[in-house]
Amino acid sequence: MLERATRTIKTAGLLLAAYFVLNIVLRIALPHSLELDEAEQSFFSQYLLAGYGPQPPFYNWMQYAVVSVTGISIGALIVPKNILLFLSYLFYGLAGRRVLKDEALAAVAMLSLITLPQVSYMAQQDLTHTTALLFASSLFLYGFFRTLDRPDIGSYLLLGLATGIGLISKYNFALMPAAALIAILPDAEWRRRAFDWRMLAAITVALVIILPHAIWLRDNLAFASSDTLVKMAAGNEPAGIARAGKGLIAFVVAIIAFAALPVAIFAATFRRDFVLMLSAGNRWTAMMERMMLASLAGIVLIVLFTGSTTVRERWLDPFLLVLPIYFLAKMQAAGSDLSAGLRRLRPVLPVLMACVLIALGLRVVGAGTIGVYARPNVPMAGLSREMTRQGKPALVIASDTYVGGNMRLQFPDVPVVIPDFPAPGIPAFTEAKGPVLVVWRGKKTATAADAVMPERFSSALATAGIAPQEIGSLSLPYYFGRQGDNFALGYAWVRPGTR
Repeated sequence: MLERATRTIKTAGLLLAAYFVLNIVLRIALPHSLELDEAEQSFFSQYLLAGYGPQPPFYNWMQYAVVSVTGISIGALIVPKNILLFLSYLFYGLAGRRVLKDEALAAVAMLSLITLPQVSYMAQQDLTHTTALLFASSLFLYGFFRTLDRPDIGSYLLLGLATGIGLISKYNFALMPAAALIAILPDAEWRRRAFDWRMLAAITVALVIILPHAIWLRDNLAFASSDTLVKMAAGNEPAGIARAGKGLIAFVVAIIAFAALPVAIFAATFRRDFVLMLSAGNRWTAMMERMMLASLAGIVLIVLFTGSTTVRERWLDPFLLVLPIYFLAKMQAAGSDLSAGLRRLRPVLPVLMACVLIALGLRVVGAGTIGVYARPNVPMAGLSREMTRQGKPALVIASDTYVGGNMRLQFPDVPVVIPDFPAPGIPAFTEAKGPVLVVWRGKKTATAADAVMPERFSSALATAGIAPQEIGSLSLPYYFGRQGDNFALGYAWVRPGTR
């Protein structure tokens, strides 16, 4: 039995490895114009900083390390992300082994993460910091369950490592260890784990990891929280019961959107066993219930105190990630024979993997058919080539991280800056040792009349007493696009010393 279970775990791992290799191959085969988060990582990979903006720096640090070794390329952006996602599944399966005590069920739990669209599809589509959060959450679940099951110094150190990584991956991760602590308090034996002297070692590891960013955050708190607050803002809606109600409705909708697919799949494959589990449970399932409820209660408080009317389902990733393990643990506690349900579930999981791959490909190659274009459809390579026919820039100044990251990929050995980064204010044109290319987003159809430099660039040039040598706008068709559907960039060439 053990040998069969081990083969099942190994088979699941090999299937996942093949799946992520196919994701890498697919992304490299598609146009190399970058997604929003990919472009951000491409741009920020030029710098090693304690903080980069509204998002914590773990993924940026990882990306910087990779690019420092390999140089910037589409592979340098895609391969680390897929390795991180693979490790998320792997540690999730190891966490499942601690709860389920059955390697075959743990393998199914590991593969069942594919039933969560936020993990399977959305993370592959673009998200980077959320990918780091998924990795940290899976690692935390493994470290937490291992500490409860068989505590030793290694499990506590692992718990500290996961907590530190999580806190510098996404700020909402902070609710996860708090919820975990609340979840074990009613259990006398597990409560002692929280007051074990080895917890000091875990806290020390976490503090060492977060310290550089925590020092930066102390002086940049408003800047770091600005993006999240904007996304959660209620706009002009007046404060009161109506706004709170709207926020709570958004919260419920987010929970439904997150959990609907895994619930439907488990209910359809396990059928009667899924119904029986509703009244079953054990020590582990009760703890997971308390953990999820404490996390969701924390989000409710945030919604009410901030007046938020927006709750996105991916914000629930660390709190509801445990659902597949929870479902299997509940059915196991019911004493059901799960063999028939597992036979029905197993073929569904590779089909879902294939669906994700197909959807990722069709959103790009089929964009012209539906008239909705993804960012890989943007003809960045052609636009960059046309803008630089007269020569190569010594410096690129971009309007934002999306344009800047794409320019960085197209000109890997040319420094790229944007306004207010890496230093406050418009970058000094006069410091460049050669021609400077200024690039900004244009209109769909570019004409000479549209070639108007944004005021923040033109005023900076005027202040420096520098006149641009050429101002233009280019418009090229989208990759796989319909005739007449174009994307445009505006650009200007500046030569320091020219007045």
